[in-house]
Amino acid sequence: MSRDPFDIATYDFDLPRALIAERPVVPRDSARLLHVGTALSDRRISDLPDLLHPGDLLVVNDTRVIPSRLTGRRGEARIEATLVKALGGVDWRAFARPARRLRPGDRIEFAPDFSAEVVGKGEGGLVDLRFDRSGDALRAALECHGEMPLPPYIARPEGPDARDRADYQTVYAAREGAVAAPTAGLHFTDALFEALAARGVGRATVTLHVGPGTFLPVKTDDLRAHEMHAEWGEVTEEAAERIAAARAAGGRIVAVGTTSLRLLESAVDEGGAIRPFRGETSVFIMPGHSIRSADMLLTNFHLPRSTLFVLVCAFTGTDRMKAAYAHAIAAGYRFYSYGDACLLERAG
Repeated sequence: MSRDPFDIATYDFDLPRALIAERPVVPRDSARLLHVGTALSDRRISDLPDLLHPGDLLVVNDTRVIPSRLTGRRGEARIEATLVKALGGVDWRAFARPARRLRPGDRIEFAPDFSAEVVGKGEGGLVDLRFDRSGDALRAALECHGEMPLPPYIARPEGPDARDRADYQTVYAAREGAVAAPTAGLHFTDALFEALAARGVGRATVTLHVGPGTFLPVKTDDLRAHEMHAEWGEVTEEAAERIAAARAAGGRIVAVGTTSLRLLESAVDEGGAIRPFRGETSVFIMPGHSIRSADMLLTNFHLPRSTLFVLVCAFTGTDRMKAAYAHAIAAGYRFYSYGDACLLERAG
C-alpha cells in the first residue's frame, strides 16, 4: 500500500459489509465509543462526561436535514431528484437519476399539485430545478412528499421510512438546509447533555449545511487534485466568544463531527483564534494541514478512500488512525452514519 500522504490508495482498507449499520442503536448514547489517544480504549458514548474535563467545550453543528429526496415522473419516465443546494427563490440544484433523460424545459411531476421545471443541466447528474412554489409552501411540500436523503450505503429497498425521519436528525437540529446529517451529533440525547453540563462541559453552536459532497468518492489518485463541494456555514460572534473564553480558561475545544471541524478551520486565524464567519467553505483537511481550531474530535467511522477518513488521519495521524480502525473492525464496531463513534485526540 502506498505511503504517499497525497495518494488516495494510502487511505484504503477492507471493511466487512456486515459492519455497516442499517439502524442506530437505542438509546442513541448507548453506541460504542473508541477513545483514540496515546492508547485505545473501548467505551460508550454515555461515558463522555468521564472522558472530558470541566471547562471543555463541545462545538456542535445545529443544521437541520430537510427531506430532500423526491421521486416523480417526466411523462412515463420515473425520476429521482435529491436537492443539494438552494439557488435562491424557487430554484434548487439537484442530483437526478437518470439525468440523461432530462432536458431544460422538461417538467417533473412529484405529486398532482407539486412539480418543478428543469432549467439547467450540469455534469455528473446535476440539474437545476425551478419549483412551482417557494418559502414555507415549498418546505411544506417537501415535508409531505420528500424523504430523508439517507446515504447510499444504507440499504432501504423501499426507501427511507418514518423511523428515519427521527433517527437521521440530531436532537438539537434547528436551522434547515442540510441534505446530509452531521452524524456524530446523532449520538447525543438530552440526558447526555444534562450529564455533560453537570460535569462542567460547555456547548457552543455553529451551523454548516452539509451537502452531498460528504458522500462523493475521491476520483483522483492525488488528493490535491480533488475538488471539494462548497457548503454554507456560520460561526456567530457569540459562538466565537464562547470558544475564546473556554480556551482562555484552559478548556479543550471538542469538535462534534467533521462538519464542525471543517467550519472551525474555515474561521480560525493564523494565531488560532476563531473569528465570526458567514459564507461558503470548501476547505479540504488533509495531511499537511495545520489544525489550529480544535483539540479533540468526536466522529463516526468513515468510508475507505474518503475525504473524511483523510481528515481524521490528518487530525490524529495516519498510522494511529489505521491502527484504530483495525481495532474497531476486529472488535465489531458499527460503521458509517448510523454506526458507532470515536473520540480523537489531536496529533502533536
